[in-house]
Amino acid sequence: MSKPQSIEIEGKHLSLTNLDKVLYPATGFTKGQVIDYYARIAPVLVPHLAGRPLTLKRYPNGVDSQYFFEKNATAHRPDWVKTAPIWSEGNRRNVNYILANDLPTVVWMANLAAIELHPSLSLAKEINRPTMMVFDLDPGPPANIVQCAQVGMWLREIFEHFGLQSFPKTSGSKGLQIYIPLNTPTSYEATKPFAQALARLLENDHRELVVSDMKKQLRVNKVFVDWSQNDRHKTTIGVYSLRARERPTVSTPVKWEEVEQVLKKKDPNRLVFEGPQVLGRVEKMGDLFEPVLKLKQKLPKLAADVGAGVLARASSEDGEAATGRRTSATVKDGLEISAQAESRSRRRSKTVKPGKHKAGKKTRKI
Repeated sequence: MSKPQSIEIEGKHLSLTNLDKVLYPATGFTKGQVIDYYARIAPVLVPHLAGRPLTLKRYPNGVDSQYFFEKNATAHRPDWVKTAPIWSEGNRRNVNYILANDLPTVVWMANLAAIELHPSLSLAKEINRPTMMVFDLDPGPPANIVQCAQVGMWLREIFEHFGLQSFPKTSGSKGLQIYIPLNTPTSYEATKPFAQALARLLENDHRELVVSDMKKQLRVNKVFVDWSQNDRHKTTIGVYSLRARERPTVSTPVKWEEVEQVLKKKDPNRLVFEGPQVLGRVEKMGDLFEPVLKLKQKLPKLAADVGAGVLARASSEDGEAATGRRTSATVKDGLEISAQAESRSRRRSKTVKPGKHKAGKKTRKI
């Protein structure tokens, strides 16, 4: 392995190690290249991580070897790496999550072989208040991201009925994720049942393609609409994060026009992007996900007791009863949302133009 290299970034000193260690064996992509990607993408990455509790998924011996999740920040960290204590009911103690607030911290994490970055939907200072809602569309083989594109378009249409904008990104793995920026006072007690009711509505209307239950046997050749990510105890892969796949793919923000083209052309490869491609896209398009940080939107309120009813029924249904049927009350929850949507105008909110943040210029690899 190469000798450690000492560098200075924004006045912070770091020692980078094992830069020529291969972390992606199928492509020969090294730890040095992982660090280099994260250093260059940092101008658009950091705003999406700053202030949010961050879970690291570390692969010290590469993507084909054992990995581990790291929530509690390692004690062996520079004193300038910021953390936030968040109470954990399961551990009955505070967990000190890393806050990736700057470029030096991003490079330091990459040097730990933290290939995947999973931020919270909340800021640490208001952990019970999500700033966004997310739908994780996960295809069950032989379905792929083409089918996810269709479900994503249906979700987009529903939110347009509400006058809300939504923003797609690839998972960097097999699926597609749809984000609805909120940035207004709310809670997971509001967003989670809303997301579940929408998932049930899609399932009821498109049983041939959509499932809202995570049981593996139900997901064959269908798209699982994972609404459960809307929870303070869960995290979703961050935008611009690398994924621990065979190749160094990235969770990439995309335009709705690109989603439409994938559906039209039936070509899943149109939504597969690796690190160098993503850097090029940012140089050309700016940060397509910038509105998720700034756009203020409010979810319509569910009818009285609908949200609580959805969660109560979800916890009480089990076994074949849950997989083979949907009660009329559950369907009604979804139709209630649909009725509310139809009662609103089909106006679309004024389009928010993506920012012009650029990825860092090409520098020597670190």
